[in-house]
Amino acid sequence: MRILIVRTSALGDVVHALPVLGALRRHLPQARIGWVVEEGMAPVLAGHPDLDELLVVRLRHWGRAPFSRRTVRELGAFLAALDRFAPEVTLDLMGNHKAGAISALTLCDRRIGATRRERREPSSAVWISEPVAPRGVHAVDRMLSLLDGLGLPAEPADFGPDKIFQGALPAATRATLEALPEAFVLLHPGAGWANKVYPPERWGEVARRLYEAAGLPTRVARARGEETLAARVEEASSGAARAVDAPDLPTLAALLRRARLVLGGDSGPTHLAHALGTNVLMLLGPTDPQRNGPYGAPELALWRSLPCSFCHRRLAETKACLLEIPAHQVAERAAEILGRPKT
Repeated sequence: MRILIVRTSALGDVVHALPVLGALRRHLPQARIGWVVEEGMAPVLAGHPDLDELLVVRLRHWGRAPFSRRTVRELGAFLAALDRFAPEVTLDLMGNHKAGAISALTLCDRRIGATRRERREPSSAVWISEPVAPRGVHAVDRMLSLLDGLGLPAEPADFGPDKIFQGALPAATRATLEALPEAFVLLHPGAGWANKVYPPERWGEVARRLYEAAGLPTRVARARGEETLAARVEEASSGAARAVDAPDLPTLAALLRRARLVLGGDSGPTHLAHALGTNVLMLLGPTDPQRNGPYGAPELALWRSLPCSFCHRRLAETKACLLEIPAHQVAERAAEILGRPKT
C-alpha cells in the first residue's frame, strides 16, 4: 500500500503528526509512506527511517508569485512527484482546502480526513472521500484517530525522538554547542501569534529568579527575525540570560536536546523539545492546554482560566490570559521541573 500523509506546516503541527507516521510503519511495515511538507519544515522529516519519500512544497512562495517561471517549474515538478508516488491512500491531517486539494491532485480514490464539522475549514470536506470522526481532545490524539479509516488499532502516541534530526551537524552548529555551559535552560521566547508571546521583560525576570534558585544560566534561542526579542530578554535578565544563535531547525533541535529545561509558549520549538524528550515548561493562554499543551504531560504547562482564555484567536499583542501569569510563578514551577529527570 502507498500512503501519503498531507501535513505541510507549521512546526508544532508537523511534530504532532509524527506519531501517525510511526503508527503506520509499525502496523504496515511493507507500506510505502510519503509525506507532503513545506520546505521550511522538511528538516524535521529529512532522513526519517520510517519515511520512504518526502515531497517538498513551497506553497507560500508559490502563492506570492503564482505565475512566475520558478513557480510554474516547481509546481510542475511537485505534480510529477505526486504522479510517480501514486498513492492509494491520502491522509489529510490538516482539515483545510490546502490539504484537501493536494489530496485530490493525487487522483487516488481513498482520501481520508476528518468529518465536515471537525475540520478547520468545514467546506473543505468536499475533497474527502472517506470522512472519519476524530476522537480525543489533544491534537495528537485527534490526528492519530484518523487511522481508524485504515482499521488500525488505537495506541499511545510515540514521537520517535531518536528518529528525527539524526544527520551530521554543520561545523558552525558544533561550535555553538561546544561553547555552551555544561547545564543550562533554553528559552524560546517567540511564537507564531503575537498574543502567544510572553513579555520579554518577564522572561528576563524568570531567568534571573531561576539562576538564583537553581544556579543554572539561561540561553535565549535567537531565531532569524527574533533578534530584538532575544536582546530584550537578555537585557532584562541582569546577566542571567544570554542569546545563542538558532538560525535553522537542525541547530535548534541540537540546542533543545542539550538543554536541561526548555521554556516557551505554545510554539513549534517547545513542542519539538517535548517530542525530543526534554523537559519543558509551556505557557498557554490563547490556546487550550488540553488540546495544545505538552502531550500527555499537563504538569509541564502553566495557564490561567479567565473568561477570555482559550479564544484560539490571533491578536496583535499579549492579553490578560498570559499577563495574569506572574514571572515568579513561572520561575518556581521551572525550578520544580528541573528537579525531575528527563522525560
